[in-house]
Amino acid sequence: MGVNKIDHVVVPGTFDPVTYGHLDVIERAWRLFPKVTVGVAASLGKRGVGTTFSLDERVTMLRDALANEGIGDEIEVLPFQGLLVDFCRGIGARGVVKGLRAMTDFEYELQQSALNTRMAPEIESVYVMSASEYGFVSSSIVRELASFGSDMRFLVPPNVADALQAHYAR
Repeated sequence: MGVNKIDHVVVPGTFDPVTYGHLDVIERAWRLFPKVTVGVAASLGKRGVGTTFSLDERVTMLRDALANEGIGDEIEVLPFQGLLVDFCRGIGARGVVKGLRAMTDFEYELQQSALNTRMAPEIESVYVMSASEYGFVSSSIVRELASFGSDMRFLVPPNVADALQAHYAR
């Protein structure tokens, strides 16, 4: 049987902002696959509302956070627009890695995976369970807490906490 191993995966997301939960998924993908690209989506955000940070800001924050983790040179961070499967094909990735926190994540990701498989059956979906200490963390929770002036350093890297503080101080 001619099986092609997955040698390149994408960890996609809006990363508005990147959290320690995101970094956990990225690092785990890095341990599992020879090449990892993080795809930062130029998304309108959830429910059609724009993102808090621009695409360039999100890419920069993620690159800096990965550099602080000591793996910035080993993981490529690229912005993308459009369909994830088109992005994967364009960079030669044969897999997508995502994290699951709760049943609601599973339901959404099951739909996305089925759709992506119909559009690009050559691209495999791989899921990792969220580490228990990050199971409750989401970018929307981080943004909400930051908007009240809370210290976010237990949920996000220092560079992201500084960016959130500056954003909400305006």
